[in-house]
Amino acid sequence: MSTEKGQVTVRVTEDSRALLRWLSEVEGRSMQSVLRSALEVYRRQRFLDEVNAGYAELRNDRRSWEEWTTERELWDRTLADGLVAEPKGRYGAARSRRPSRPSQKKRA
Repeated sequence: MSTEKGQVTVRVTEDSRALLRWLSEVEGRSMQSVLRSALEVYRRQRFLDEVNAGYAELRNDRRSWEEWTTERELWDRTLADGLVAEPKGRYGAARSRRPSRPSQKKRA
């Protein structure tokens, strides 16, 4: 691999390069952008596969699965606790309860 300005060269088969070039042309994006997107999809799929494997393992242990479902049911009840939902701020996070700072006036 060679490096230049934060980039590296990775060897791929000619078929992989041809596919990458074709996808790049079809989507109107650079090969780097297509490859970055493909890697992100692959990373997410691996994550979900690992989560699913974890749940499968948990489900195979009857006692642990029952504990998990009991706890989940307890948490699910909190959704119907009668409280009014707090308004959401930017990015879906609850807004801060701290009072806003008074604006500082410039002195002449």
